[in-house]
Amino acid sequence: MTPLTASEADHVTTLTLNRPDSMNPLGAAGDGDAFVEACDAINADMDVRCVILTGAGRAFSAGGDIKAMKEKTGNFGGTAPEIADGYRNNIHKILRALYSLRVPLIAAVNGPAIGLGCDLACLADMRIASNKAKFGVTFLKLGIIPGDGGTWILPRIIGEARAAELFYTGDVIDAATALDWGLVSRVVEHEVLLEEANALAAKVAAMPPHALRQAKNLMRQGRSTTYDAALEMAANAQALMHSTHDHMEGVDALIEKRAPKFTGR
Repeated sequence: MTPLTASEADHVTTLTLNRPDSMNPLGAAGDGDAFVEACDAINADMDVRCVILTGAGRAFSAGGDIKAMKEKTGNFGGTAPEIADGYRNNIHKILRALYSLRVPLIAAVNGPAIGLGCDLACLADMRIASNKAKFGVTFLKLGIIPGDGGTWILPRIIGEARAAELFYTGDVIDAATALDWGLVSRVVEHEVLLEEANALAAKVAAMPPHALRQAKNLMRQGRSTTYDAALEMAANAQALMHSTHDHMEGVDALIEKRAPKFTGR
């Protein structure tokens, strides 16, 4: 079964993790390529201005396939170098593909997001949680370490101390705690999760597409650059934006006291 499905409407692409019977595990052969294909298509399509990532069924994603770990198959079989290559050439492709999305990504976390599933949610620019959502990075409970980049991204979201607490205890937190810790920006009733995610995505998708992508790039670059370098990148990007039709549309709309209609020109 394909690991995800994609649908598009009103400049928003929804990616749905699609193994509901087993809580949407990832890591089967070809999963990485499927994510790369989907994300490359999004990046190449200027009509797409926002992406929603969610899970089918009762879970967002339970992470790696425990059955495959038990049976030492797929990514989790073979010698140590073979397993390492399995991470590099499959699981890490999933993560790199989502991280490389040029448009804003919203995670609509509909249920448990555990291990790799939590890491996927953390790669989103914005996270909305159902009141049924749970979050955990339970790798140590399985006798393994966080192998999906979570030790890099989670502390940047909730801070070193709270990330350490989750990693070193294997505790699973509920949606209310995730909100209190800043892991998600809002918690909504389960039944309206996608409605809320789509409403947020619609606000994002109303923005000018070139400026939207530039803004995300500047935020991303700001994680690892100096303030002077960030200012220089902003100056160059801003000069390009001033030459667009969308910039003049935004100015005219403000003066005329109407909603702007951005076309990507």
